[in-house]
Amino acid sequence: MGQIGGGRHATLTVGDLAARSGVAVSALHFYERKGLLDSERTSGNQRRYRRDALRRVAFIRVSQRVGIPLADIRTALASLPEERTPTKADWARLSRVWREELDERIAALEHLRNDLTGCIGCGCLSLRTCALQNPDDQLGEGGIGPRRWQD
Repeated sequence: MGQIGGGRHATLTVGDLAARSGVAVSALHFYERKGLLDSERTSGNQRRYRRDALRRVAFIRVSQRVGIPLADIRTALASLPEERTPTKADWARLSRVWREELDERIAALEHLRNDLTGCIGCGCLSLRTCALQNPDDQLGEGGIGPRRWQD
């Protein structure tokens, strides 16, 4: 293990963090570039991560998995005192904030799924029945035939 020091203050190399978290080294570097993860540098310019980076990476991955954009994850992490790693209480608070957004996305996806059955996919876009491409026949007001079609 590439730990420096001992006990609670041991640090992890990028390889150790990748192995322990199951996240590729390239993804860890990406998270660092995006301001989601911090490392210290050794005199040889090698990255060293505090052990709590494991929890931070887990927070990032779970947040991504439920569809939270990286910018929102970064904002959430930056909102914590001294940009600490989220605690269980932090996760509960942040997940309540994100729940409403996720519920809205779920409702929109369910609506799209339900409307898909009625879509004939012809490209006409002026049919009253095409709830996906032309809700409420908005494009039909301009006359018959296609109004726009994007591949």
